Amino acid sequence: MRSKPVCLTIAGLDPSGGAGIIADVKSFSAFGCVAAAAVSSITFQNTTGVFGKVDQSSEAIRSQVEAVLNDLDVSAIKTGMLPTREVIAETARLISETRIGNIVVDPVVRSTSGFDLIDDDALRSLIEHLFPLALVITPNLPEAERICGVGIMSENDLRKAGESMIAMGAKNVLIKGGHADETVIGNRQAKAVDLLFGENGVQRFEKDRIATDGIHGTGCSLSAAIAANLALGKSVPEAIGIAKDFVFEGIRTAEKIGRGHRPVNISPIWPKE
Repeated sequence: MRSKPVCLTIAGLDPSGGAGIIADVKSFSAFGCVAAAAVSSITFQNTTGVFGKVDQSSEAIRSQVEAVLNDLDVSAIKTGMLPTREVIAETARLISETRIGNIVVDPVVRSTSGFDLIDDDALRSLIEHLFPLALVITPNLPEAERICGVGIMSENDLRKAGESMIAMGAKNVLIKGGHADETVIGNRQAKAVDLLFGENGVQRFEKDRIATDGIHGTGCSLSAAIAANLALGKSVPEAIGIAKDFVFEGIRTAEKIGRGHRPVNISPIWPKE
């Protein structure tokens, strides 16, 4: 009987559970994977916003991750919020010491509420050290703009940004279009369009755009779902397609649990029978 694949997330803790490692763990579990986690930063947040954080040291990250890797046969690693240059460099060293090929990097630089989570020095370290190790990176539109240092005002700009991140060493770049309007992704206002840049050129993933009053944790849930499906043996495009369907359903059925943004509703059984 085949054992369940193990997925490890290295990310921040959102104590309200809508994003970060808690969202990652729920997403891993939804696909039948065993979830493991290392905390990179303890944030002080809820559904209304982020109010501060206490970052973990690079030594603490190594101790957490080594304990997992020395015991569990990890099939995929997903990184989220990595707050400092030292933590990013240490995470990259840990990954490079393994033979794990399924590495998903979600370049978290700013919270949904607008709180800056890493500085420019840490961002440069992320590009230099982690991008070349990643099988997939998953920036949203504002993150792609900050990484590339340019505004993205058209689909041509977006394609240039994707090609630029490939040139930075990433094997596959998924630019998420949830923040885009029709001027960026053609005349498709009713669609949420993600573009994948990689070995097979540019591939397009579309879902109907859902009108909401704010959703929390979509990026974490998507990147974790991609990692889970890579661990299950899916190709990059297959994993992205399944993950996008998963998050779409989570947004469609999201319920308000606090005074702010609604968290993605993560089904305990996916796909549904």
